[in-house]
Amino acid sequence: MARFGEVVVAMVTPFDDDLALDLDAARDLARWLVEQGADGLVLAGTTGEAPTLSDEEKLDLFRAVREAVDVPLVAGTGSFDTAHTVELTRAAAATGVEGALVVSPYYSKPSQAGIEAHFRAVGDACDLPFLIYDVPGRTGRRIDTDVILRLAHEVPTMVGIKDATGDPGASARLVAEAPSGFDLYSGDDALTLPLLAVGAVGVVGVAAHWSAAEHAQMISAFTKGDVDEARHVNARLLESYDFEVSPEAPHAVSTKAMLRAIGLRVGQCRPPIGPTPDGLEARARAVHDRLKAG
Repeated sequence: MARFGEVVVAMVTPFDDDLALDLDAARDLARWLVEQGADGLVLAGTTGEAPTLSDEEKLDLFRAVREAVDVPLVAGTGSFDTAHTVELTRAAAATGVEGALVVSPYYSKPSQAGIEAHFRAVGDACDLPFLIYDVPGRTGRRIDTDVILRLAHEVPTMVGIKDATGDPGASARLVAEAPSGFDLYSGDDALTLPLLAVGAVGVVGVAAHWSAAEHAQMISAFTKGDVDEARHVNARLLESYDFEVSPEAPHAVSTKAMLRAIGLRVGQCRPPIGPTPDGLEARARAVHDRLKAG
């Protein structure tokens, strides 16, 4: 059984008309996502616009969503500063979340030794279980597989990875050589089915905001050995995968447009993510309706 669930939604962070944090809307959104089939939630990740949130806002968000739902919550606590990451992870642990998501240090492109020391410091900081997040397209530096495996065997609180490397071969090696209980989550919706084939336990997804049920159906079919059904469901999700990613509408923009289109209060994105392109909400509604029509 996956520690944080199989379908984990990387939740957007709702803002009001003045782009202030809207905690009531966050509670409502979290409840709605769970009702739609989310097993767990990641809060203040990239799709949650973490770079635009203060630490105080993040902690308020963690506490508010903890009040609203009883599914596993994973708090985004990573940054490019080890001391800051350690401090925020410790603070998050006191809010009642079940885990942390710690991205590999970005922008400064540290050495592999520096990356390893960063995650060891998080592991030494507190007992909160955490997933590392390897997303070289955003961080500029991939984590070596040998480093991940060494950490997996030597840092008890590092319990898995959100894998957005786009390299199923390396993912297969991680699953094969990691200790029992180490969970590999797909960090790229479009690669979830291929990663299930090499041992992923589920997805930390964005399109799952509106397709948690379909993701769960795909994972269940694959787990039961019905690969044809899993491929069929994945084919239905292709348009959603395409919708969530574009240079004009990054994940948070497209996802908030989708949620507004189906009647949820999430607001716009904070700068510099970018404005909502004209016509995006209409396109979102069409994508949603086609998916739900089967």
